[in-house]
Amino acid sequence: MKLLVYGGSFNPPHLGHVTAVKSAQQAVQPDLTLVIPAAIPPHKALEAGSPDALERLELSRRAFEKLPGVKVSDLELHRQGKSYTSDTVKELRAEYPEAEIFFLVGTDMLETFHQWHEFRFILSEVTLVATAREDAELEKVQAAADQLIADYGARIQVLTSEPLPLASTQLRRLLKRRCGAEYLPTAVYEHIIKERLYDARPSFDYLREQSYVFLKPKRVAHVWGCEHEARRLAERWGADVEFAAEAGILHDITKKFELSDQLLLSEKYGIINDNVELQNVKLLHAKTGAAMAKDLFGVPEEVENAIRWHTTGHENMTLLEQIIYMADYIEPTREFPGVEKLRALAYEDLRSAMILGLQMSLEEVRSWGSEPHPNTVKALSWFQTQQGEDA
Repeated sequence: MKLLVYGGSFNPPHLGHVTAVKSAQQAVQPDLTLVIPAAIPPHKALEAGSPDALERLELSRRAFEKLPGVKVSDLELHRQGKSYTSDTVKELRAEYPEAEIFFLVGTDMLETFHQWHEFRFILSEVTLVATAREDAELEKVQAAADQLIADYGARIQVLTSEPLPLASTQLRRLLKRRCGAEYLPTAVYEHIIKERLYDARPSFDYLREQSYVFLKPKRVAHVWGCEHEARRLAERWGADVEFAAEAGILHDITKKFELSDQLLLSEKYGIINDNVELQNVKLLHAKTGAAMAKDLFGVPEEVENAIRWHTTGHENMTLLEQIIYMADYIEPTREFPGVEKLRALAYEDLRSAMILGLQMSLEEVRSWGSEPHPNTVKALSWFQTQQGEDA
């Protein structure tokens, strides 16, 4: 039996890791490939803010789930202290006594292999499969391999397949800048964004791609308009432009759902609806949309609340909440009497625009013979009080 083993911190696991396993499988033709995330890597400390071992295990499962013959193992997560490869080899040898074991390693690992804990024991038990991160490293890999062979009689197979140049350190930095999705398996990126691991912020293209599928086709133009209106208002009034964009993209994510589906979502997310909301299904999507945006995309609290209040408003609204409420009202596809006045006012005096918008909303609801939501009434009173105090 041939057993291929790939260990590391996988912080996070990316397409470079996947490519390395594919290349090694092609070269070794193993019967089984084990990917083993380290609980506490012995050779370098995990960067502050890194996910814990269980999260990295989950990310690894997602990264390699589509590769045939691969099993992601939690073997090293059950140990106390650092995850020494020599201990892993001992456990594998006990479980697979007749196996020919191959260990996949990168350039840095190969060059420092003589510094590993019990490295001579490891070399006596396994064949190293060495891979470079980029073509320029191939000479370094071969030189390091030749040195280990000469000094310790190591068995080493150097992969010459084309590598994917990528470092996890660079990727973690990219994720904070809404970049890097193209270097990650889709399932890994989805989980990172949902949990906001590595302080990651989703790319706006990703948010649009994932959220537009929930919209009726005719609503896409409105959501696009709301996003860009929110950006402009945020720039004008000094709010977080990126948070405004996120809220604009996601604010109507559950808008198309009928009452039965809104109630199912309310139950799923533990949302309690009042009688006014139950009589007007249009009011429910702000609450369920906020909850779904948090669930699927891990939006921060400020964005979640901006989505939550974009329909009724409420007392003591934050600046971002006001911006999303107003962007939804005045984005370019909106056409109703008074919209041009409201648009102009939104960039001159946001508080006055909120008062006018809330008044118009209350008048519209009452014209339908419906009961306005108490939060809208309270919001208008609060803004009017604020304006009066500053007069």
